[in-house]
Amino acid sequence: MFLAETVAGAVESTYEHFDIFMLVFTILIAIGLVRLLMHRPRKNVLAIGFSTVSLLIFLLADYKMISGW
Repeated sequence: MFLAETVAGAVESTYEHFDIFMLVFTILIAIGLVRLLMHRPRKNVLAIGFSTVSLLIFLLADYKMISGW
């Protein structure tokens, strides 16, 4: 009984399989941003801004997600 209470009081991991997809999407957004920045001349400023904001949001979400593991 004592061991059951100890196990029940342990911190459980919040890992889910969707976390892998979040990390993959973050990597894809980062690759897309790098490709946009490497392209000369920089014509699509809206796409650069949108992908930068998206990358920052996904990085923040990944940080919160991984800190919960």
